[in-house]
Amino acid sequence: MRLETLLTPEYVEKYREVWPNKTILDYLRACVDRVPEKVAIEDRRSRYTFRELAQAVDRVALGLLASGVEPGDVVSFQLPNWNEFVILHFAVTRLGAISNPLIPIYRDREVSYMVRMAESKVLVIPDEFAGFDYPAMVERLWPQWPALRTVFVVGERVPEGMRPFAELLEEPWEARRDVRALDAIPIDPNDVTEIVFTSGTTGDPKGVMHTHNSLCTSTEYFVERLKMTEDDVVFMASTFAHQTGFLYGARIQVHVGCTAIYQDIWNPLEFLDAIEQKGVSITMAATPYLYDAVHAEGIEKRDLSRFRAFVTAGAPVPPALVKEAARRLPGSVLAGWGQSENGLVTLTYLDDSEEKLTQTSGHPCPGMELLVVDDEGRPCPPGVEGDLWCRGPAMFVGYLKNIDMTRNQFVGDWFKTGDRAILDADGYVKLAGRSSDIIRRRGEMVPVTLLEDVLHEHPDIAVAQVVAMPSADPEEGQRGCAFVSLRPGARAFTIDRMREFLREKGIRQQDWPERLEVVREFPRTPSGKIQKYVLRRMIEEKLVAEGVLRAQR
Repeated sequence: MRLETLLTPEYVEKYREVWPNKTILDYLRACVDRVPEKVAIEDRRSRYTFRELAQAVDRVALGLLASGVEPGDVVSFQLPNWNEFVILHFAVTRLGAISNPLIPIYRDREVSYMVRMAESKVLVIPDEFAGFDYPAMVERLWPQWPALRTVFVVGERVPEGMRPFAELLEEPWEARRDVRALDAIPIDPNDVTEIVFTSGTTGDPKGVMHTHNSLCTSTEYFVERLKMTEDDVVFMASTFAHQTGFLYGARIQVHVGCTAIYQDIWNPLEFLDAIEQKGVSITMAATPYLYDAVHAEGIEKRDLSRFRAFVTAGAPVPPALVKEAARRLPGSVLAGWGQSENGLVTLTYLDDSEEKLTQTSGHPCPGMELLVVDDEGRPCPPGVEGDLWCRGPAMFVGYLKNIDMTRNQFVGDWFKTGDRAILDADGYVKLAGRSSDIIRRRGEMVPVTLLEDVLHEHPDIAVAQVVAMPSADPEEGQRGCAFVSLRPGARAFTIDRMREFLREKGIRQQDWPERLEVVREFPRTPSGKIQKYVLRRMIEEKLVAEGVLRAQR
């Protein structure tokens, strides 16, 4: 498969001195030299030291080589947060092939499209996870994938026509072929090493291509901003198949020489156990994980003194939750922002003021640049909301098989992120939601993020989201609908209570949401982001059912 990317000699020259110009394998080798017997990765079933990890990577790589995997081939894997994911990713990299992680909760529709789009030669799946039969799904879909040659299964139940992953991990492939065959494979740090599909906040997944340099740059940002050392222990419960888990769970341990502890199904009590028993000091996850941890039963009785940083990213974090976490969880709650396309772009500092920690999503990482523009593409002054653009060395190099779409997302070398934001005078960014989430009412924009932040301060509200809903009056434009979920034990929440609270908080009446919907759960992406487009569709369907709107034909 020939990959069309944005990489040009001029682009490479621009960032040559900024990129680490390494692959993840260079970091692994350094850890083997420095801390060979230290535990590198640990899941609920097994653990590997750095030496054992490197040996497993070579063995699996030789097994894949014997199975016909060559440089440039795509290997897809739909695995939970297990050690096998890390070993496989590093082994695929060892071959100069391309990793295509697939989120475990994806089913026939998503997997069918993604494996076909990536032209995967090999697919690796579990036999079962969370009650789902993956081999049965693959048997249904395999006829749609002409490029797929081999399926490996992690687990005991391996159907006919598929191969056990244990064969790769346990067979002494190194006795059959010299490991120097792997060393002879040329790998350029600017080669594409990952294809990750977007998480679907817009409902339209795209294959995002990253190089070794762009991925390593994003991870180095995290290491530097958090001042990580070999003494840190990282906990990761966000799926490895999303960039958060991929960069800061599956790969970060070799950047530092620290230990990574993995959880395949999120459980806040087990997270607290890991802090007490394993010395976990850092984790990164979406806002719901922070909420769950802060409200875990018995947290006040735990010895959490080793914990020093909970990083949230991907969506604005309610300031009320940050303040509550600061009271109940030791260490700092840091906020960052990034996307599948650009990794980690901004992050707060450990010693930032309370205002920066609670009101922003951080300051750009070295080399990353932000620009907020108005509807005409003109730069906005500090404090004025507009469309957020970015550029820098951590940017992706294109959408798979769609270079035209890629170029349309850029103005010069500025990437149009699709987010709305405000930059303050110090260069810190405050997210204001997606451009598609704007509510325009009678020519004015409703301050959606402000409304959500204020509603999160209500003692009965756990989560609040405000979205646009259609108006029967075309001259009015859009109306606002507030979706809220309530804390346990909260009394009935009504629109009158909401209006009174907003009045007390000084929110002008013309910005109040016209409707309130109380829900038990919110639709989310696999990484935990709330899917506002689903909420908009939900309220539109409800208005049609109520006869307020006519169904669109």
